[in-house]
Amino acid sequence: MIVEQIWTGNDYRNFNYLIVCPETGEAMAVDPLDHQKCLGVAKAKGWQITYVLNTHEHFDHTGGNDAVIAATGAKLLAHANAKNAIPGMDRGLNAGDRIMVGKTVELEALDTPGHTMSHVCLRSHTDTPALFSGDTLFNAGAGNCHNGGHPAELYETFEKQLTKLPENTLIYPGHDYMTNNLEFTLDREPDNESAKRLLGKVSGQDPNAALVSTLAMEREINTFFRLTSPTVIARLHESFNDLPDDPDPKTVFLKLRELRNKW
Repeated sequence: MIVEQIWTGNDYRNFNYLIVCPETGEAMAVDPLDHQKCLGVAKAKGWQITYVLNTHEHFDHTGGNDAVIAATGAKLLAHANAKNAIPGMDRGLNAGDRIMVGKTVELEALDTPGHTMSHVCLRSHTDTPALFSGDTLFNAGAGNCHNGGHPAELYETFEKQLTKLPENTLIYPGHDYMTNNLEFTLDREPDNESAKRLLGKVSGQDPNAALVSTLAMEREINTFFRLTSPTVIARLHESFNDLPDDPDPKTVFLKLRELRNKW
């Protein structure tokens, strides 16, 4: 499997992706908002885009659909429940559905509500697994729930699905928010040495060659995976007087998401 991460350079800091079968050159374009870059990269490398996949219905992920499909004839895939929000869908995806890109790349759809209630992530069935996480999981962060989502559902997605992925899973998010997210982690957990080191490494990085994290790394530097950290819990008590002495992980997650909304 070839993964081409395409930095849009827009104000939303979107990443687009081409997932390519190295044997056939067939490709899936994931959230190809910058259709000119996606089409240009595919043409330059001799790849044929046969699928467009939207992780969810927000315009900064669907806005390039029409142009890519008009140029390639690609089929449009998205969450089955997004059919009324994403025009022209050819296939609605449910949890566990498989998509073959070319002859060698098998992808599995994960039903991952939270950011919106019609959100899918893609998990690759490759020697080194990868997760194309849209706006569910970011490098060092978690998606917001402002526009059609629910924090409690996002917690369930993290707890029941993301935490169970292999530790070596590569994380390919929909946006580059790593620096800000690491700063939030350190605001919540100032003694997190892994986050400090990584922030020093990625501050000012070129998003055209962005660091790709793994789930193992996220467990160390992403505060939304660090729900039992004594420091995280102690800092939450400073912000929420009504927090129980020994809060459960869901409560910690929801309070962190509430603070991140205002941070």
